[in-house]
Amino acid sequence: MVAGAWPVLLLLAPLAAAVYEDQVGKFDWRQQYVGKLKFSSLEASQGSKKLIVATEKNVMAALNSRNGEILWRHVDKGTPEGAVDAMLIHGQDAITLSNGGRILRSWETNIGGLNWETSLDTGSFQMASLVGFQDAVKYLAVLKKAALSLHYLSNGHQKWVEHLPESEKTQYQLVYSYGTGVVRALGVAPRSHLNIVTFSVEDGEITKQLRVAAPWMKSLSGACCVVGEAVLVCADSDTQSLYALSLETEQEMKQIPLQGLDLEFADSFQPRILPTQPNPASASRAQFFLQLAPSHFTLLQYRNGLLSLVRDFQQAALVNFATTGEKTVASVLTCRNEVKSRTSDKADSTFGRFHRQEFLACPNNTYNINLYLVETGQRLLDTTITFSLEQSGARPEQLYIQVFLKKDDSVGYRALVQTEDHTLMFLQQPGKVLWSREESLAEVVSLEMVDLPLTGAQAELEGEFGKKADGLLGMFLKRLSSQLILLQAWTANLWKMFYDARKPRSQIKNEINIDNLARDEFNLQKMMVMVTAAGKLFGIESSSGTILWKQYLQNVRPGSSFKLMVQRTTAHFPHPPQCTLLVKDKETKMSSLYVFNPIFGKWSQVAPPVLKRPVLQSLLLPIMDQDYAKVLLLIDDEYKVTAFPATKNILRQLEEIAHSIFFYIVDAEQGKLSGFRLLKDLTTEESWQMTIPTDVQRIVIVKGKRSNEHVHSQGRVMGDRSVLYKSLNPNLLAVVTESTDTHHERTFIGIYLVDGVTGRIIHSSVQKKAKGPVHIVHSENWVVYQYWNTKARRNEFTVLELYEGTEQYNATAFSSLDRPLLPQVLQQSYIFPSAISAMEATITERGITSRHLLIGLPSGAILSLPKALLDPRRPEIPTEQSREENLIPYSPDVQIHAERFINYNQTISRMRGIYTAPSGLESTCLVVAYGLDIFQTRVYPSKQFDVLKDDYDYVLISSVLFGLVFATMITKRLAQVKLLNRAWR
Repeated sequence: MVAGAWPVLLLLAPLAAAVYEDQVGKFDWRQQYVGKLKFSSLEASQGSKKLIVATEKNVMAALNSRNGEILWRHVDKGTPEGAVDAMLIHGQDAITLSNGGRILRSWETNIGGLNWETSLDTGSFQMASLVGFQDAVKYLAVLKKAALSLHYLSNGHQKWVEHLPESEKTQYQLVYSYGTGVVRALGVAPRSHLNIVTFSVEDGEITKQLRVAAPWMKSLSGACCVVGEAVLVCADSDTQSLYALSLETEQEMKQIPLQGLDLEFADSFQPRILPTQPNPASASRAQFFLQLAPSHFTLLQYRNGLLSLVRDFQQAALVNFATTGEKTVASVLTCRNEVKSRTSDKADSTFGRFHRQEFLACPNNTYNINLYLVETGQRLLDTTITFSLEQSGARPEQLYIQVFLKKDDSVGYRALVQTEDHTLMFLQQPGKVLWSREESLAEVVSLEMVDLPLTGAQAELEGEFGKKADGLLGMFLKRLSSQLILLQAWTANLWKMFYDARKPRSQIKNEINIDNLARDEFNLQKMMVMVTAAGKLFGIESSSGTILWKQYLQNVRPGSSFKLMVQRTTAHFPHPPQCTLLVKDKETKMSSLYVFNPIFGKWSQVAPPVLKRPVLQSLLLPIMDQDYAKVLLLIDDEYKVTAFPATKNILRQLEEIAHSIFFYIVDAEQGKLSGFRLLKDLTTEESWQMTIPTDVQRIVIVKGKRSNEHVHSQGRVMGDRSVLYKSLNPNLLAVVTESTDTHHERTFIGIYLVDGVTGRIIHSSVQKKAKGPVHIVHSENWVVYQYWNTKARRNEFTVLELYEGTEQYNATAFSSLDRPLLPQVLQQSYIFPSAISAMEATITERGITSRHLLIGLPSGAILSLPKALLDPRRPEIPTEQSREENLIPYSPDVQIHAERFINYNQTISRMRGIYTAPSGLESTCLVVAYGLDIFQTRVYPSKQFDVLKDDYDYVLISSVLFGLVFATMITKRLAQVKLLNRAWR
């Protein structure tokens, strides 16, 4: 037993790793994000240091107003249960309602601590409002579909809850109070009447109930608001009028035609009203914004039964109110110069979402923000902020204002602007950008790493090859000039190393820019090309995380799918690298291509084909055109093929190799997996079809092998010195299915290993009483997948390995059409003590290094698990041959050791994927984990066997070498003297 444990200890000993304190941040970095803003609050003081935000990613956070860094952050569930429905600020506390109004929380905004949390009754959440009583704000009113409840702000306890009358027919959507001891709930019966119920703050008793006829009214949300001392104002586009009703004194709504103010609503536009109530214990302001058209706002005032126009803004993108002390101002964002309107599917989130409307567009992308007094509409002098956006076409989408009084009692302010590409900009007068945040990186959907280009010296050296000889003398002079250039570059680099040694590391990272990018000695520094769900592309330098370029795709709708492909790398100098992005719309299923340079982020001059049909599959073939660009094949819903690029040379090559091009198409809805072959006339022919009965199970994952993967060894040496050859089928597909029956006794997970060329099922297995989500890694000759065992209530791994046996069928070439024997399949399962968020395998340039599985845990840690621990050949009882192979004895439990976390304390919230890429060093694999955060590092599965360690003693080895050289010279001289003396004898 003791002898059997020695191989285990010997194998596990080199797997332990740790990060030293001086190595933190040396080879890795992390960037944290919060996502697109949903609610925001800016402190109304000049010395304020934080912004409180709640985002669509279910994140509650505070940002430092000086530099934009995250002061604290709380990440809730990523499901609709964690969605923030409302956020209210009271002093140093932030009140949030989430999970459809079921969870009420209070946060301490200075440190992010939770003051209290309480659960509310179920019901459709409508609105929340602070309630003032006797000049103090003590309560919070929560309006739901059928009930109104009042809660203490000090502890969240419920003071009272009352049922709303006629809630089955009436849609209650507004709640209002202003310190008079009553709370009013307003509801509408569409096309019928308006219900106004008044509750006493003390005991919740209904003191008044009013029904007002309103046959024109459809909804209160957005189109109605309460202004002044409890006056309800509603807009109706059909009658081109406003309707006003005093909730305290009047019994019917008064119609006010807008024609009297020379105003009218735009055709087919749903008007919106924006009021302001600076203090919940006092009445709302009598002024309010009315949106007449997508870029037309007007500031109106309703006082003493009269409606008056304060100021008209006919070309405005965004508006908002802000208050400091007793002053309330209106902020208006407009285009600086001439404007034109453009059509967009997106909407101004300040007033809700619209569809297919005209919005303000700036030709020069330069905007102004101005402040106006709400009482008079007078513009405040010296309050203009002018800022410019990138030439990408993204327009401002949200505007928040932080107003404060200066020492001379004048108004100063800062502005927080969010654009439709999820960029946050914090501005101060006269237009200085204090900081900006790219929040679209909180949802990365596609990622590729591209090698950096050669330096000028390296390119000069490359230029010596591949050209016609200029004669012996010319070639010698060219080589001499190249070596001089390399010597000059080496001297400059040596001087830079000594110069940078005196600088802090952070300052050195900030000096990276797009102009001095060059491939390093071991190709560890790469360009990370990221595509986000918002339709924005980023070029990020991998060693520091610096954003070097960005591009925004204006016509991409939410929910679109993306596929990023590298058609040409930087290896083909002087041809620039080329990436192609395939975007597929979720609703129309139509696709479009975007071609760009991944190093500089510029759109390519190569025009991609216009795709007139939905694309079902895309293939990147190994054949190249005369400019070394790989060929991209696109198959549409009519199974017609489009090639890009489509030159005559490419079409000729496709005709020659058409017989060897096969592809597959998955239709998960119908449970079909079909295989096709390409014919010489570039048409397609179905060669096989696999049908999964959709009433029993559904296809969840179809995964092949990575095209850039290299396999170093074709077999494994056994303990008896024989070779067990791997089954390395490059066309193998792993198809994972899940049962449609969700009962825990009848659920199952199925896996099929299918040859993508012939449709032959190589292996199939079923895990009974198991369910997803399933995470799978398919590499070399093995497949590892993870699932949830419903019977044992635990997470499990299953590993499959395929072998040909001790004899290889064909050692020179592989063909799926010539495989008479099925491979041997070894299978084993293991227990894993945690759920999994993402999983990927390491990859190196030649495949010599041992493989590790990188497992992302819900805690945000990344576990580097040796593939040897998931070997299906691990014996239950060790034998002499298994010890010879260094096989670990089988144990069903896979332990999580903290020293295997590659990100130590740099956790990644809500991790969605892990990307791995090879480097120039065989021992090193580059890793990028992305989710709500982005983390980049290097891993060494077999340690750094090809690099000297950081603590290598250069002084000692240099001293030894100099000593040996000196001793050699002395002994050589002594030997000469000895020989001379011997000769004279």
